[in-house]
Amino acid sequence: MAAAEPAVLALPNSGAGGAGAPSGTVPVLFCFSVFARPSSVPHGAGYELLIQKFLSLYGDQIDMHRKFVVQLFAEEWGQYVDLPKGFAVSERCKVRLVPLQIQLTTLGNLTPSSTVFFCCDMQERFRPAIKYFGDIISVGQRLLQGARILGIPVIVTEQYPKGLGSTVQEIDLTGVKLVLPKTKFSMVLPEVEVALAEIPGVRSVVLFGVETHVCIQQTALELVGRGVEVHIVADATSSRSMMDRMFALERLARTGIIVTTSEAVLLQLVADKDHPKFKEIQNLIKASAPESGLLSKV
Repeated sequence: MAAAEPAVLALPNSGAGGAGAPSGTVPVLFCFSVFARPSSVPHGAGYELLIQKFLSLYGDQIDMHRKFVVQLFAEEWGQYVDLPKGFAVSERCKVRLVPLQIQLTTLGNLTPSSTVFFCCDMQERFRPAIKYFGDIISVGQRLLQGARILGIPVIVTEQYPKGLGSTVQEIDLTGVKLVLPKTKFSMVLPEVEVALAEIPGVRSVVLFGVETHVCIQQTALELVGRGVEVHIVADATSSRSMMDRMFALERLARTGIIVTTSEAVLLQLVADKDHPKFKEIQNLIKASAPESGLLSKV
């Protein structure tokens, strides 16, 4: 079967260019909410370029945590229709960005091939300050062992290691994809974005470390804003203040981020007792994760 040709944005009775449009570009009317702004895009521009143009025109008004649909005004129907992704702009057209009003359900399915683990700032200088730090070290190490067994990439950051020390010795970083120093609170550094782009089919990030209300929260929100599904491991994340931790997890859960546990994550990743790695994962979880003071503060 021949490959399908990309859909083309075209309106009847319009030229390939337009008055005032630079050579090699196509005039497009960009509509958002009550606004409509004429602009232009290169001939053959696709979905991603249209999104970039919407952001350049309306970025200060677009809530990146919402889901949107791009629509094209179709003369044939006299109304807007949903725009498929495989298209190229060839003629003058009118498009709009529509926020979805419905609440989208996050299913939270995890598969090893589409998952990356993020280990955030599990450093020596935090040991005396973070509540139940020994427990989250233990669970974090269990998660990293599971990642090695299942071949899941791991990205590790260290907040200002020159002053706060390296990752604690109990955490075995053998085989991790990246260990990066940072001063930004979020783990979404340029190097991390490049690494994610190099891993085909990434859909989910399993996130754990410290502090829940700062680096974990800001990382989770940035990832969700980029369309990545985030799973925060509650028994492997903590803060100096249990109140900060509790309200951060509540806030994140309300945004559709999944708050889960280490055992739930590992068993969801194998999914079947006949999985070739099930026995190794089972050995990891034979002893339950510590039921520390974190339990009543989730």
